[in-house]
Amino acid sequence: MRRARAVRLIGALATAGALAGCASTGYYAQAARGHLEVMRRAQPIPERLADPSTPPALRVRLERVLAIREFASRELGLPDNGSYRSYAALGRPYVVWNVVAAPELSVAPKQSCFPVAGCVSYRGYYAVAHAERHGAGLAAQGLDVYIGGVPAYSTLGWFDDPVLDTFIGYPEGELARIIFHELAHQVVYVKDDTTFNESFAVAVERAGVQAWFARGAPDADRRAYETLQARKREFVALVLRYRARAEALYAAPVPDAAKRAGKSRLFDELAHDYAALRAAWGGYAGFDPFFARKPGNAHLAAVASYAERVPAFERLLAREGGDLPRFYAAVKRLAALPRPQRDAALAELAAGAPQANGR
Repeated sequence: MRRARAVRLIGALATAGALAGCASTGYYAQAARGHLEVMRRAQPIPERLADPSTPPALRVRLERVLAIREFASRELGLPDNGSYRSYAALGRPYVVWNVVAAPELSVAPKQSCFPVAGCVSYRGYYAVAHAERHGAGLAAQGLDVYIGGVPAYSTLGWFDDPVLDTFIGYPEGELARIIFHELAHQVVYVKDDTTFNESFAVAVERAGVQAWFARGAPDADRRAYETLQARKREFVALVLRYRARAEALYAAPVPDAAKRAGKSRLFDELAHDYAALRAAWGGYAGFDPFFARKPGNAHLAAVASYAERVPAFERLLAREGGDLPRFYAAVKRLAALPRPQRDAALAELAAGAPQANGR
C-alpha cells in the first residue's frame, strides 16, 4: 500500500510539473530524482548491523537509532511504521538545501505550492548548485533570499524515510530530536501552514527528548544537549526580536527610502548583537552559517517558521497533562479549524488565555 501511494505521489508531481510549464517541470523532476536516489541508497538497519564491513562507530550509532525509534512509537505515540528503520549514506553535508525568499520590505515569505504538501514558505533542492541558481533568480527579482542546508525531511508517510549520514553522527540528543521531529509531521500536517506544522513538530521533539533523557543518560550527553538548546533559544529569541522590529518598520507610515535605510541599520545591529551573543557562548560558531551572507527578511522568515507558535503548542501540551496522545488529538482538532480560528486559538494559548477553540 505504501509503495502504491508513493507511485501515485510521483505521478502527481510529474502531472503538476507538466501542467505548470517547463520551469516547474524541471523543479519536480529534480525533486523526484533526488528523493528516489535517497530511497535507492536506503538499506534496513538490521542488514547494516549484520554486515561485517559496517564500521564500528556507525554500528554503535545505528543501534542507538533503533532504540530511539522504538521509544518514539512505544513511549511517545509516534507512528509505528518503516520510517527511520533504514539507513542511507549520501556523502554530502545535507540532504536538501531550502531556499526562502521574502520581499524587500516585508517579513512574509514567498509561498511555493505543491500537490501534496500544499503551500510552504520554501523550495527544497537536492543539489546546492540548483538552490543557488534558484536563489539568484529570486534575488534578481528584488527579493531577499536565504539558502540553508537541511539534514532531514519528512515525506509525511508517503515513503519510509531513512536515517541519513547527514545527521547520524550528531550527539544523541540531537539525533533523537530529529527523528521525533520528522515523525511528528506524520501525526499532524496542515496544508498551507508551515509555521503550524514546524512549531508543532518542535514542541513534540522537545517533549520527546526530555522523555528520552529521563529514562537515563550520561550526564555529559544531557549537559551537551541542554547547552545547545539554551543557545538555540537565545538565538531564536534574538532573531524573532528583530523580526518584530522589521515588521514594525515596514508598517510605519514613512517613505520607502526611509524604510530601506532603517532596514540596513536594523540588520547591521542584528549582526552586532549576534557577535555579542557568540562571544558570551565562548565563541561557539554553530549559527555562523546563518550569517554567511548578509541577513535579510528571508532569514527572519526562515527562523520564524520553526519557532513562532512553539510556546502555544507547549502550553497546550501542559494543559493536556503532558499526555502526548491527548495532545495530538487536541492538535488535530485545532488543525481542523479554519485558518483564522486556528490562529486565534494559538494566539490565546500563547498568551495563556483560556482555550476557546479546538476542544
